[in-house]
Amino acid sequence: MGKSWTEKLNAPAEPVVKPAPISIAGMRAGQIMLVPTARMIADFMSAIPPGQTVDTKAMRRALAERHHAEVTCPIYTGYHLRTVAEAALEAYAAGMPVEAITPFWRVLDDTSPTTDRLPNGPAFVATRRAAEA
Repeated sequence: MGKSWTEKLNAPAEPVVKPAPISIAGMRAGQIMLVPTARMIADFMSAIPPGQTVDTKAMRRALAERHHAEVTCPIYTGYHLRTVAEAALEAYAAGMPVEAITPFWRVLDDTSPTTDRLPNGPAFVATRRAAEA
């Protein structure tokens, strides 16, 4: 059996800043790119105040600026968004109160393709956003 989402979230990793190898999702080859860690994504989400949201593009811009990069890798960001959300839902399923899990709904909305892959899906995200509104 593979690692749990929580294990993936907590795996030791360091961010990397390097030239982007390809052009994709608004990023041009050669731009200075941040390759974020799952923990960075989780920490960013946790810092968003209740009732506020930040879209993925704005999150990527903010992370890039913090790490003196021009862009944040969209591929790793997408992968880590799912890791963070799945780990939060694992904790919730294990009995952790919703207020204590990473508030991934402050970045992922109920129409996000990532949200569709989650066990609790768009309904969970919509409920959490409404509860914080």
